[in-house]
Amino acid sequence: MPIAFKEWAVTVRALAEGEQLLTLRKGGIREENRDFEIEHDRFFLYPTFDHQQGRHVRESHRPELGRALEEGVWADGEPPASVFTRDGGIPQPDRVRIRAWAEVAASYLITDPRCVDALAPYYVWTTDYAEKRLVWKRRHPLHVIVLRTYRIPRPVTVRVRDDYLGCRSWLELQRDLPFEGTPVLSDEEFDRAAEQIEAIASDAVPVLA
Repeated sequence: MPIAFKEWAVTVRALAEGEQLLTLRKGGIREENRDFEIEHDRFFLYPTFDHQQGRHVRESHRPELGRALEEGVWADGEPPASVFTRDGGIPQPDRVRIRAWAEVAASYLITDPRCVDALAPYYVWTTDYAEKRLVWKRRHPLHVIVLRTYRIPRPVTVRVRDDYLGCRSWLELQRDLPFEGTPVLSDEEFDRAAEQIEAIASDAVPVLA
C-alpha cells in the first residue's frame, strides 16, 4: 500500500501549487518514541485539518484558507471558511482528496531560529508558528525537508480511517495510487530554490545546549 505524509491541508495545497517548497518537522505525540524520522523518500501528501488555525498562516496567504477546505469532503457539506478562526477546531472530513505526491530532494537538521526566519520565503506559515515547530522539544533539532512535488493527473478521494487520526506523520493508504504526474515547478525553478535553501540551512549555527 502507498505511504502518505500528513500535513495541514493549507500546506498541502501550497505544496501542490508550488507556493511552498519545504516542510519543518520534529514529530507528533503518536510517532514512535515521539521523534520524527524520514522513513520514506517518496510519498503522497495527505491533507489534515488537525490543529489547523488561520492565525498560523501568513496574512498574504490567508485568502487560500477557504480553498484548502476543498481538500476534504464532509457528509454534511463543506464548513464555512470562518471555521479557521473559531474555537473548537475544524470537524474531521469523511474523506480527503489526494492531489499530489512528493519526493525528498534534500534534508537538513537545524537549531538556529534565524535559519527558520530566513527560510520564510519557502513556506506559507507565519514565522512565529514556524519557530514554534523549532522550540518544541528544544534539545532536538528541527528537520528541514525540501520536497519536489508532483500533481497527479486526477485527484483521488480516500476515506478517513480512525487509524489516520492523531499527531502522526506517516500513513499507509488503503488503496493503490500510482506515482504519476508533472512537477509543480520546472527543473530550473526548483534547482534555483533548492540551492538557496541549501545555502541558508548549511550556514545555520548549531545552538543545541
